[in-house]
Amino acid sequence: MRGLRRWWDDTAGGLPATFWYLWSGLLINRAGAFAMLFLSLYLTAARGASASLAGLVVGAYGAGGAAGTLLGGVLADRWGRRSTLLAAHLGAAGLMVGLAFSRHLAVIAVLAALVGMVHSMPSPAFVAAIVDVVPEARRSRAFNLQFWAFNLGMAVASLLAGVLAEASFLALFLVDAAATLAAAVVIALKVPETLTRRPAVTPRAVAGRRPGLHTALTDRTFLAFVGLTFLLAVLTMQTSTIMPLAMRADGLRPSAYGLVVALGGALIVVGQLFVPRLIEPYRKSTVLAVSTGLMALGFGALTVADGLPLYLGAAVVWTVGQMLAAPPNAQINADLAPPELRARYQSVFYLTFPAASFVAPALGGLSLQHLGEGHWLVVGALGLVAAAGHLLAGPPRERRVAALRVAAERGETVSAGR
Repeated sequence: MRGLRRWWDDTAGGLPATFWYLWSGLLINRAGAFAMLFLSLYLTAARGASASLAGLVVGAYGAGGAAGTLLGGVLADRWGRRSTLLAAHLGAAGLMVGLAFSRHLAVIAVLAALVGMVHSMPSPAFVAAIVDVVPEARRSRAFNLQFWAFNLGMAVASLLAGVLAEASFLALFLVDAAATLAAAVVIALKVPETLTRRPAVTPRAVAGRRPGLHTALTDRTFLAFVGLTFLLAVLTMQTSTIMPLAMRADGLRPSAYGLVVALGGALIVVGQLFVPRLIEPYRKSTVLAVSTGLMALGFGALTVADGLPLYLGAAVVWTVGQMLAAPPNAQINADLAPPELRARYQSVFYLTFPAASFVAPALGGLSLQHLGEGHWLVVGALGLVAAAGHLLAGPPRERRVAALRVAAERGETVSAGR
């Protein structure tokens, strides 16, 4: 019992109540966010759309998500974290009800784009609020728990979505809306506004302009980190974009693909809580280099994979890499962001994921078609490049974070180019 208590204290002890309410809201949000997983099936099966038209509507959802990420970051720094979260959740619940009862494909496409926007808006606000309330020494654990809640919620959503979709598409959208509304209630009742107005301690404005979104977009140290995260995201997206095609080419059934994906999710849910204690003694750049190297090894191994056991073994390797990468990735992002631009920096960081969701299938499909199994050698090499990049970029990042801390104490500014 003492050992279990000590493990829990190391994993989640010392985190403020506001964090746990944010965490609960995120978990409810993700567990209930299942309707859009079946959007293409709903369009083709219930609304008579062609596969190409369904693809365009799903693409509209993705485009809305990219816009919502940036909008959420700006609003969270201007309105506040709580206000942005409430507006996004209430808007999502209302739009989901609208989707449930819409019949015309043009209306559904517009609503899908708007849902994509409001679904993406909370991400920068959630993370910025966590950084606001969690002491720096506990942030790695907080981000680890956030990643765990996200994946646990997605696992629950995947299970519920299949059941509800078979019963009723109308129920699918309405239950999603109800879950989103429940998350909004938790935030409204239990989460205070965490944004504090203070004298600006930010990278100096570009060309004399007031610091804003452009500051993040011209911060070279931060953008180098974002670029490396983009490479990591491209690797991660292989599992949902290119790997199913490779498994089909190897004669494996869709159930085999489902088993590989389920194994990764199960590993994260079971093992993610043990990661903070494992990585705590090491520098963040070293952990990210090792984690990205493991992902490179896992995906590179698919070059010789021709049966389910090899795919499962490779999935274990790359999933461990993903688990190790999550806490330091989030913490570095938080450390590099000046307090007054925290959510804007988060929004630029989160753009890597919709960008990777476009690049990975677009270029990966061509690579798989022309290179065959050699595609996985390219993916592995890309991961090794990212691993080396983290080792090279680590010292400048650490110097930048140290400079921001000193500047915050002295009320000074730090150049965005540092």
